[in-house]
Amino acid sequence: MKLYDIYEAGSAGYHKLFHHQNWRVAILNYIDDLALDNIRSVEAHLETDEAFVLLEGDAVLVLGQCNQGDIKGFECVRMQPGQVYKIPKGVYHAVTMTEDAKVLIIEEENTCPDNSPTIPLDAESQQMMKARIRASGFTF
Repeated sequence: MKLYDIYEAGSAGYHKLFHHQNWRVAILNYIDDLALDNIRSVEAHLETDEAFVLLEGDAVLVLGQCNQGDIKGFECVRMQPGQVYKIPKGVYHAVTMTEDAKVLIIEEENTCPDNSPTIPLDAESQQMMKARIRASGFTF
């Protein structure tokens, strides 16, 4: 009888590692879309919370302050390794990270585009977001 399983995700991007009942565990490794200059939208999950844990590198959680689908501002949190960051359902968010970063994501298995709307960021919102990220002490 096997007493444990091992999961790895060494390549770039999002990788579902496994799910158990309603929960999914995934790894997010850096991809160019996550570079600060490439963040083009924020998303929310309408049916579930989501948890992030920084395992390696540097990353910032970008939390959109929204009003009826419009971005009014951002809260940016520089992640600390080993801390769990829970984003409640309905909160618009994104993550930006360094090329060596690895983030553990825990979410419900039914999280999908059908229940995860996005808000595109116009040039003004992108500049506002970048300024808030830099103010958090995150540099590339």
